[in-house]
Amino acid sequence: MTIPVLICDDSALARKQMARTLPKEWDVDITYATNGAEGLEAIKAGKGEIVFLDLNMPVMDGYDVLRHIQQQDLPAMVIVVSGDIQIQAHQRVKALGALDFIQKPVSADAITNILEEYGILTLALKNAEPEADNPMIKVDLRDACQEVANVAMGRAADLLSKLLDVFVLLPIPNVNVLEVSELTMALKATEADAKVSALCQGFIGAGIAGEALLLFHDSSFADMAKLMNMNDTTNTEIEVMMDTGNVLIGAFLNGISEQLDMHFSQSHPVVLGRHCTVNDLIHDNSDRWSRTLAMEINYRIEGHNVQCDLLLLFTEDSMPTLEFKLGYLMD
Repeated sequence: MTIPVLICDDSALARKQMARTLPKEWDVDITYATNGAEGLEAIKAGKGEIVFLDLNMPVMDGYDVLRHIQQQDLPAMVIVVSGDIQIQAHQRVKALGALDFIQKPVSADAITNILEEYGILTLALKNAEPEADNPMIKVDLRDACQEVANVAMGRAADLLSKLLDVFVLLPIPNVNVLEVSELTMALKATEADAKVSALCQGFIGAGIAGEALLLFHDSSFADMAKLMNMNDTTNTEIEVMMDTGNVLIGAFLNGISEQLDMHFSQSHPVVLGRHCTVNDLIHDNSDRWSRTLAMEINYRIEGHNVQCDLLLLFTEDSMPTLEFKLGYLMD
């Protein structure tokens, strides 16, 4: 008996990776959804007896999908597949009825082990090749970079959540190739008139270089200092920025380097500006950047007035190496 399987993820790369890792002997009919709303409709149409569900998606996220499945008692066994590896994320999806949780990037062994553990794999076997490498799933550089950023974002959030005992709210990473003049517009989560302070840290690897920019909203300093148990002194703001930067930039770059199978060296962090607007910050430092591939992640902490943007700016010269390194994922 062929089992209807739904892969619900906004990333074409993630959908392709997920399909490739399904056991070859498993007799399945795969349906793909690019957001939670599409996924929910597919489940209602009987196309998702087994569901592999991402959490961070547009239109409707994975948490909302789980709530609807639970509230409407829909016949779906859900395995969450996410880059958000925070302990609280695990606990929340389990409480909403998810069967289990797999962290990205997925591996064939992890998938097979879970399917066998819950007796799912024995439901239907076949000897033919799977439908995994669906030629309809096309992955471009931007999509590949966005998924790599998604995984790295989750690693950084997990470290921050453990250090501060908080839950970090994660967005969908924003990835674009753009000119410096477009940087301000690219910062989706930053209001034009918001006052920010910024930290910059360079990084370099074999054929890849760039700068990590941490934009810290001025309204966030007080709450962040309390979470870090810091006294309110004249140097507190810089300490908060430096400590937050060490965690977020370091963990994010480690997440990127693991996926690209390369090492990054980091320069000493430098304060770029304090209590200024993003427009001023970009204008005053425009000579630092030219055409760039930018990864933007907006981190917020649940229950606290803490918001900061992490922006990774890769040099234009890094593009060929990035494309080469990610080529095996895109093929």
